[in-house]
Amino acid sequence: QSQALPLPPTDQHMGGRGMAGMGGHGMMPGMGMQPQIVLLREGTDTSQGKPQLISNINACQAVVDVVRTTLGPRGMDKLIHDENGTVTISNDGATLMKKLQVVHPAANTLVQISMSQDAEVGDGTTSVVLLAGEFLREAKPYIEEGVHPQVIIKAYRQAVALATAKIDSLAVNLEQSGGEVRAMLEKSAATSLSSKLVSGHKQFFAKMVVDAVLSLDQAQGLDMLGTKKVVGGSLQDSMLVEGVAFKKTFSYAGFEQMTKHFKAPKIVLLNVELELKAERDNAEVRVSDVTAYQAVVDAEWDIIYDKLAKIVASGA
Repeated sequence: QSQALPLPPTDQHMGGRGMAGMGGHGMMPGMGMQPQIVLLREGTDTSQGKPQLISNINACQAVVDVVRTTLGPRGMDKLIHDENGTVTISNDGATLMKKLQVVHPAANTLVQISMSQDAEVGDGTTSVVLLAGEFLREAKPYIEEGVHPQVIIKAYRQAVALATAKIDSLAVNLEQSGGEVRAMLEKSAATSLSSKLVSGHKQFFAKMVVDAVLSLDQAQGLDMLGTKKVVGGSLQDSMLVEGVAFKKTFSYAGFEQMTKHFKAPKIVLLNVELELKAERDNAEVRVSDVTAYQAVVDAEWDIIYDKLAKIVASGA
């Protein structure tokens, strides 16, 4: 006797891509489970093993070649035009990697290590991408010859231990205070600025950056430092504000007569509002005559006047 097996569901019944398999309904005794059939989109890469490793290395090399020419003080800037119409000109490795919109999973790891370097150190974002690309380039011939990736990784880890030990032997320890530390910090800042757009004024900005860092307490982090961009002027007009700076424009009537500069002022910080707050939507006030309504309005203004009087009395 023979028995017909049901056909697997078609693409239309599954809504496009999906998985189709023959279950146990209608199976003849003795027949095992049929292997699942995976339906993939046309053009999907299903390579595995050595070909996939080579493909990953080639994808990373393509990304490395983009940022290679931006390295160093003579590196060239890149102009990137994104889908929103925004034009970005930069030679910063982290900025370029972020703007490239890399889709390949393996090449995207280069973007991640560049972002990690920028977050942890703040410099060397292009160098770390080029180093990773060169490590992959050197490993490619061994992959093609059949060397297992774990053997290559083990060798790289031994190389890391040797390189770290050598760097530790070359390291120069500086005291926490003194002119020697400041000179070294300014040299480090100037070196980092050598490949940036402000490289022509690196000594000016290096001194400003070191002053800003040394003004912090040991318990304060670098997130306490910020930058404010002001349109107009030259790079030499930049200044370090030892305090708090707010980018605020005068937009009220009569601001021309307002004093623009105060010497040694007293500043009051308020956590209350100096304005009339609108009532809630479901609030309801019933008044019987006009005088009662005026009393409500006067009460609101009295609260504000009381706050203003206390501010004036404080001398701020």
